[in-house]
Amino acid sequence: MKIYIFVDMEGISGVSGSDFVTASGAHYQAGRRYYTEEMNVCASACFEAGAKEVIARDGHGAGNHFLWDQVDPRVQIVQGQTGPVRMWGLAGSDALILLGYHAMAGTPGALLEHTYSSATIQNMWLNGRPVGETGIDAAIAADYGVPTILVTGDDFVCREAREWIPGVHTCEVKKACSCQGAMLLPRKAAHDLIREATIAAIRDLKNIKPLAVTKPVTIRREMVERQSTPNAAGRPGLTIIDGRSYEKTAPTAEQAFFV
Repeated sequence: MKIYIFVDMEGISGVSGSDFVTASGAHYQAGRRYYTEEMNVCASACFEAGAKEVIARDGHGAGNHFLWDQVDPRVQIVQGQTGPVRMWGLAGSDALILLGYHAMAGTPGALLEHTYSSATIQNMWLNGRPVGETGIDAAIAADYGVPTILVTGDDFVCREAREWIPGVHTCEVKKACSCQGAMLLPRKAAHDLIREATIAAIRDLKNIKPLAVTKPVTIRREMVERQSTPNAAGRPGLTIIDGRSYEKTAPTAEQAFFV
């Protein structure tokens, strides 16, 4: 059994604001440690539940935040840029886990809510439905026939995951107080929950299907600033809506995602 873990930082237990997730932040090195620790906890639980192979994608920002010398030696990690492939090595996986996720842009009260880029993207839609990273990444996994079985993070992203993915398991490791604050569980309690949720999700794997997405897939982006839309010339399926919005229609979610 092969399990793929896509890891983001905002929803990691112990992270309560921007200072933990940006390289210039006062608590960034602590954030990297929490990030690596929580991935190790999840990966170890995957092996405990019967996985023979675990791949962890460093999915926050530029993808270079894992502390390599502290990674569980059984885990293969994917770091850095992977071109037009969102989850390099996903093919052939039995399941996807979205670890440390956050709510979509504009979610009132959610911790560090955004969709891919708080600096540039105001909103996104998948086939006309408002969507965040959880929905799009589950859709991309479905391109490969891979079900998303577990989403972890704050209470808002757990609710969002259940609204998007039928049967998905969720693990709430903190409650959001605001965009820049959260009520955190003790470290051991949070890690125990991650372990238990991972094992439960893997044991329930056969009952969770890949996200059903109507094809072709259309992903629309509304940007924060005017004049930030791409040039549509020579790009099949790309349509400029207005000065801030554009969409791409393609055979798969992954192809629609990358412009």
